[in-house]
Amino acid sequence: MAAERLVVIGGDAAGMSAASQARRLKGPEELEIVAFERSCFTSYSACGIPYWVGGDVPEHEDLIARTPEEHRARGIDLRMRTEVTELDVAGRRVRARDLESGADAWTSYDKLVITTGARPVRPALPGIDAPGVHGVHTIDDGGALLDSLAAAGGRSAVVVGGGYIGIEMAEALLSLNFEVTLLTRGAEPMHSLDPDMGRLVTRAMQESGIRVVTGAEVTKVLTAESGRVRAVATDSAEYPADVVVLGLGVAPNTELARAAGLPLGESGGLLTDTSMRVRGHQDIWAGGDCVEVLDLVSGRRRHIALGTHANKHGQVIGSNAGGGYATFPGAVGTAVTKVCETEIARTGLLEREAREEGLQYVTATIESTNTAGYYPGAASMTVKMLAERRSGRLLGVQIVGREGAAKRIDVAAVALTARMTVDQLVALDLGYAPPFSPVWDPILVAARRAVAAVRG
Repeated sequence: MAAERLVVIGGDAAGMSAASQARRLKGPEELEIVAFERSCFTSYSACGIPYWVGGDVPEHEDLIARTPEEHRARGIDLRMRTEVTELDVAGRRVRARDLESGADAWTSYDKLVITTGARPVRPALPGIDAPGVHGVHTIDDGGALLDSLAAAGGRSAVVVGGGYIGIEMAEALLSLNFEVTLLTRGAEPMHSLDPDMGRLVTRAMQESGIRVVTGAEVTKVLTAESGRVRAVATDSAEYPADVVVLGLGVAPNTELARAAGLPLGESGGLLTDTSMRVRGHQDIWAGGDCVEVLDLVSGRRRHIALGTHANKHGQVIGSNAGGGYATFPGAVGTAVTKVCETEIARTGLLEREAREEGLQYVTATIESTNTAGYYPGAASMTVKMLAERRSGRLLGVQIVGREGAAKRIDVAAVALTARMTVDQLVALDLGYAPPFSPVWDPILVAARRAVAAVRG
């Protein structure tokens, strides 16, 4: 009996995790695995690119978990610099183009995995494609940016967008001794926080030497006679720029799936069941940044582009495609980052998201310290907590503070997953010693305040 063929579209976190897991379960005599990747790299940490650009990570090779040669040594037919251009669901085949030679060929499949990732948002503005304007989505992007920074005639940098990538790249450029201006059209950076918590991020960035301009709608990129970027224009001002970095977020890269008639959600992400199988298609799975996942707090499906989810999706897909069984039940939306010395974390719902769900809620915001207040080096943190009115169910937590602040969000993520109330959260037996926490951990202090608000 001939081996089945599993075709994987996309060779990064979700795709190669799926291929590797399927290979662990079935050998080449039972399952042939063919994977297509259009870039020069596989299995790398895109989240680490800002830290490579900023010099915290010495070489781009440090971001790579497994090379193409290592995947091939494990029995995966990995075809690099090859882009899948068409998906024929009825004929159970994909058409791929070798980007070096331009040659096209069809490859049949018995089982298919779609892990096409996300594409960076790049608005159609005048000058947006000028030399010196960079996205930072892949290792190739990071290398191009480093080359551009070395060639820049001055030391002015503009970052467009105040999300995770925007603030991380602002820090990276600041560490390279550029004068950094961050432009965001929101009232505050970090749209993934409530505005009152976003203001704390603005203050921290300004104190670190980053100029933050809010309510700024970019209208065009201005260029010099050489064609290279010289400034970024908004509806009210111009900001000199020897280099521009775009951090405007990402959208699911699902044009291939859309053209094939596969089901997509509101965000444009592929719709799957808990086994990561594409709805209505028995032998097609999808995972990573191209899918929507179930929000365990709101019950809605959301697009959450995170490497943590992508790797879990890949493990689930590989188990199921390899004849085993696994599920991905959903997520609560946990994310952390930092800008200079300030750590930022969130999980669960924001106020606007709770309102959109029709939930009545209370909030509690407290200021505390990362260690006992008397312990040397104690630093402040702010914790904001949302709880459902009457029931007291925890709905969301946001934290902004110094060292030791961000990873406290994990306690809240566990509580959200378990659908705990703030009363139950107060009763948790968390670790205490002066170098690590006040006797009442900041999470517990916020929970106590939330309990009072619920009862009030």
